[in-house]
Amino acid sequence: MDANFYEQVYEVVRLIPKGRVTSYGAIAKALGAAKSSRMVGHAMVYAGSATPKIPAHRVVNSSGLLTGRFHFSPPTLMQEFLEEEGITVVNDKIKNFKQLFWDPLQEL
Repeated sequence: MDANFYEQVYEVVRLIPKGRVTSYGAIAKALGAAKSSRMVGHAMVYAGSATPKIPAHRVVNSSGLLTGRFHFSPPTLMQEFLEEEGITVVNDKIKNFKQLFWDPLQEL
């Protein structure tokens, strides 16, 4: 585990505004590691124990699928968190994903 990379991932994720989502790949690109989206995913697995808290539910795959949902307990919790922020999820996929997408390269 590269703790420094993970911390950089967490810093970006903490900046995602409520009601918006981003992807593993977009975070990797923003950190200058475009081919490291899987490492971003691995970092998100450990996000639950990080302090301050990380809104891991706002990170999905590049199609808007809730691929990280199995790391939440129960797995429906990721969708519940997103819906609390006004995001509609249908069949484990973000509705209006393109409109809700937050690109750290453009926003930071």
